[in-house]
Amino acid sequence: MENYELLYAKLIDEIKLYNPNSNFDLINKAYNIALEGHIDQKRASGEPYIIHCIEVARIVATLELNSKSIAAALLHDVIEDTIYTANDIKNMFGSEVSLIVEGVSKLTNISLQTQKEQQVENIRKMFMAMSKDIRVIIVKLADRLHNMRTLEYKTKKSQFEKSKETMDIYAPIAHRLGMSSFRIELEDLSFMHLYPEAYADLSEKMEKNKKERYELIDNIRNELFIDLKNNNIEGSVEGRVKHLYSIYRKMVNQNKTLEEIYDIFALRIIVNNIKDCYFALGMLHENYKPIPGRFKDYIAMPKKNMYQSLHTTLINRNGKPFEVQIRTWDMHRVAEFGIAAHWKYKQNIDNADQSSSLEWISQWMEWQKETKDEDEFYSNLKNDLFDMEVFVFTPKGDVINLPYGSNPIDFAYHVHSAVGNKMIGVKVGGKMVPVTYTLQTGDIVEILTSNTGKGPSRDWLKLVKTSQARTKIKQYFRKERKEENIEKGKDQLYKEIKRQGFSPVDLLKPQYYEKVLERYNFQELEDIMCAIGYGGITSNKIISRLREEYRKDHKEDHYPIIQEITSNYKSSKGNEGIIVKDIPNCMVKISKCCNPVPGDEIVGYVTRGRGVSVHRSDCINIINDKEFTDRKIEVYWNMNSDESYETVLQIKAYDRPNLVTDIMKLLSELKIKCNGVEAKLSKEAYADIRIRVMMHNKDEISELNKKIRKITGVFDIIRISKRQKIR
Repeated sequence: MENYELLYAKLIDEIKLYNPNSNFDLINKAYNIALEGHIDQKRASGEPYIIHCIEVARIVATLELNSKSIAAALLHDVIEDTIYTANDIKNMFGSEVSLIVEGVSKLTNISLQTQKEQQVENIRKMFMAMSKDIRVIIVKLADRLHNMRTLEYKTKKSQFEKSKETMDIYAPIAHRLGMSSFRIELEDLSFMHLYPEAYADLSEKMEKNKKERYELIDNIRNELFIDLKNNNIEGSVEGRVKHLYSIYRKMVNQNKTLEEIYDIFALRIIVNNIKDCYFALGMLHENYKPIPGRFKDYIAMPKKNMYQSLHTTLINRNGKPFEVQIRTWDMHRVAEFGIAAHWKYKQNIDNADQSSSLEWISQWMEWQKETKDEDEFYSNLKNDLFDMEVFVFTPKGDVINLPYGSNPIDFAYHVHSAVGNKMIGVKVGGKMVPVTYTLQTGDIVEILTSNTGKGPSRDWLKLVKTSQARTKIKQYFRKERKEENIEKGKDQLYKEIKRQGFSPVDLLKPQYYEKVLERYNFQELEDIMCAIGYGGITSNKIISRLREEYRKDHKEDHYPIIQEITSNYKSSKGNEGIIVKDIPNCMVKISKCCNPVPGDEIVGYVTRGRGVSVHRSDCINIINDKEFTDRKIEVYWNMNSDESYETVLQIKAYDRPNLVTDIMKLLSELKIKCNGVEAKLSKEAYADIRIRVMMHNKDEISELNKKIRKITGVFDIIRISKRQKIR
């Protein structure tokens, strides 16, 4: 029997444990279609691709979802990677399974110009589908979780990109849906690949005191259980160590060592009803000393992701601080599995009504309809998924939760667009404050309005935190000042076209701009001008699209450009460490914006008058350069060269005397040339040190990082761009 057959048998056994009445005919049919479609495909690890499909289905099964959900998980890559189409899946399995599979599949049938644009369109498509059926994102999160578990078989570049996207988007989505078990594993796996040295260092330190820590947890857990029993409160007490990334984030944000983080572990009391939650809280505060300012009532004021619990931090009888969460069993299920917990009770219901907690998805997509710029879309998504939030009150006592860092403008537009548009001032706690005031939990906010006001300022677009407020401000300018926006947008577009060396007459031909209209859902050219004018999209995005269409009519111009430019440098002295394909002795310059070294994936960029500039292939300046496609040229490292290259390392450490001296002493001992050092005390009161050193390759950098990490007080070190400013 093949390994995947044994794995599939495990899946069936796991489903039988929670739902012996599942539709196994449907699940078997989905398995056979997936097996047939992926039969000759292998993963990067070399194992049959069907193993990935089964593992994703097993993750979905841990949430105890129904047969159609399992079938969709097995089929999740079929549309994207096999001969089967969405219609095939719909005909064989019905519209419900088809919707989930199609929602998870990446876009393959439209032309997208950049990787960021492709990423944004896939996320947009996924959100559209998950607003109709939340299982779309549940299956996608399961898919991403298994991919992260097996990321070691990918290239370092792919590991970094996938981990960053996971940390930026998928882990926050899991948090927003209340799926903490998914979020925790996604964050820790991303942390391992984004900051491998910090991860290894923290793991090693956590392992050292593991036995003592678990003994302490057991002792406190036993104490709490006895206290519950003595007070006739029926419940369970659990203890756990917090996950690595949450500990690392606290160390960095609070500028503390591991030994100074006192809430590394938490106790959890689970009782039968809400009344017992508050009884248990009273018992704890009577028996243990609570730490002031560390109590939070998420039962009375639930988080956006439906999370409910009482949080308090106490001092035990031995003087050790510890955190306790108190919740009911229903709250516990929601805390662990979030929105997926609701599906557990809807197994036999087709097209079950969506929970009201999903309204934010449809609402968020509505706000983003006018966001044409993929960078802004991505930024809005990250901000709106960010887990920190503040709870503020209206004068009538209604609770409004907003992202951390929100200001009164965000508050006003959250109440209603008319309130924001008519706002002329704001009071917090009865006192006038500026619109730039950062709202704090507990603030009572009163918006002052006037029907004769001038309306919102364009500057507000730069001040607001929420995409809801930003979208409503743009809607105001789009509707109220259309003519002004058209003129302003036209002026910006024409100036930028000329700045890039083109004529508006050449680029703004109907056959070019009609493709732009289609891509961004505009009706006419004036709509493009208007959108640029009110900030809905940048002129660069439009010009980039126009130039793409222009190039299709001028294909013969592409390769001669590089040939013509590079021919000027054939007699110039080249960099011995770089080989430019087909052009010997070409003038080469290592880019200072990303500082590549041997071991990095690199790409050449033909400059105007300065030869070939060599960048890391993931350099943001290259990715965002509109002429990159025209001026790209293949370059390689000369592995026989012994040249060294300047590298900038950022060191974060707890400030102490002789810290910089110890770092410089290490460099001297290792005979590493240092071109410069810059140090500053950050706002968080830790030392931020930048050193410019000459290194031969990535391996040498990695070895140096390991040695610097051993210096007392150092808790993080990363390689950065030379041009990044110290803050």
